Amino acid sequence: MKKIAILLLCIVILLSGCAGTAKPEDALPAGDVWEIIEEAYIYAFPLVLMDATKTSATNTEEPVPGKAPVNQFMHGVALANAQFKNVVSPNVDTIYSQVWYDLGEEPMVYVLPETDRFCKVQVLDAWTNTIAVLDRAGAYAITRSNWSGDLPEDVVRIDVPTAMAWSITRTVLSGEADLPNVYVIQAGMKLLPLSAYLSEEAYQPPKGSYQEENNYVPVNKVLSLDPGTFFSKANALMESNQPSAVDAELLEKLAAVGVGPGMKFDAAVLTGDVQTSWQEMLQGLRPKLAAEGMKYSNKLGQWSYFGAPIGDFGTEYAYRALVAIAGLGANTVEIALYPKTDKDADGNPLTGEKSYLLHFESDPQVLDGGFWSITAYGDDDFLIDNPIDRYCINDRSGLKRNDDGSVDVILSKDAPADTTNWLPVADGGFHLFMRIYTPDMEALKTWTAPTITAIG
Repeated sequence: MKKIAILLLCIVILLSGCAGTAKPEDALPAGDVWEIIEEAYIYAFPLVLMDATKTSATNTEEPVPGKAPVNQFMHGVALANAQFKNVVSPNVDTIYSQVWYDLGEEPMVYVLPETDRFCKVQVLDAWTNTIAVLDRAGAYAITRSNWSGDLPEDVVRIDVPTAMAWSITRTVLSGEADLPNVYVIQAGMKLLPLSAYLSEEAYQPPKGSYQEENNYVPVNKVLSLDPGTFFSKANALMESNQPSAVDAELLEKLAAVGVGPGMKFDAAVLTGDVQTSWQEMLQGLRPKLAAEGMKYSNKLGQWSYFGAPIGDFGTEYAYRALVAIAGLGANTVEIALYPKTDKDADGNPLTGEKSYLLHFESDPQVLDGGFWSITAYGDDDFLIDNPIDRYCINDRSGLKRNDDGSVDVILSKDAPADTTNWLPVADGGFHLFMRIYTPDMEALKTWTAPTITAIG
């Protein structure tokens, strides 16, 4: 009988292991614990950041500029400016129409109207992977993958593997005068639950809610979390936003420290001076991720951009975390490239203490309907405040060209006499992002990228 009881106990332990807690008495060596904790943090960071961004962006009773309740449009009414802090490295030559989805109850139907311009809907899952890009007019059902039901023949099903999803619709415009045309496009976008779509009755979305404590900069909020709060949140999120099947091997390893769907994280598993070790890990995170991400870096003159599998990361967890920190919501390469530079032609860091000449031999190469821009950001990855509210130059900026068709743009803290070709920069360090939407990858192989030369 004693042997049977022991056997039964072993079976119970095995069956309950998936929802268990890593026990301090089973602690790994100190070095191993912190190594696994760092892996767990890198793995879960994009998920926790997505949730924090959703919480902040939906913190309102009614849709207002920059915020909207869950399952409702958050239509941009103007381009982002230096006060915009919801997402790092924001795009400033398109108007965003965003939706944060909760797909737990039923699909949401997104109706995209006909447009006369670049207007694409990027749909992301809770892990920041791009699930689909919608670029044709029609009705689309944004649907949890495990949902079973019938859709009308004219509604395209878009399967999302997680309950939380995010769509970013980017509509290009040509300056402030073009805003009314974008508003017409936005008015033609419809979003409603499948049941309301099928009923064909007028739909009034429910009110959201507001809590003062949910007003924060998402990336700063996540980076401020202590280990217990971070991993408890990650574990809870993994319950409704299940990890991919390809994550099984890593999750088996992370279970040793109590990280995974259905698990309970116990901070007692951590060893040594927990606060110091945690802060050291966070401080070393960016350079470590940047070094790891270099293997996906592609050169374009003195610029570099992150290539595949950006936007659809698979098991490249460090790459996924790096992109989440640097620019949450990045597209896949066939939709957009994001070349970056933070140095001049001599390899020196860009700084507002100097002025520079940004020289284009020719424009970035795009396919029909594509466009390009170059945006300046400070060291905090946000837009740079300036007296003329100009944050980028693009193919719609009306830049003055040289006799040979080339273009020279002044990068400086202080305004030149003629500001037509001026892109203001920061007092301190800054960097530039080039965005090339619908890139012509073949033509870019022989294209000469713009150069940056210090002139004073």
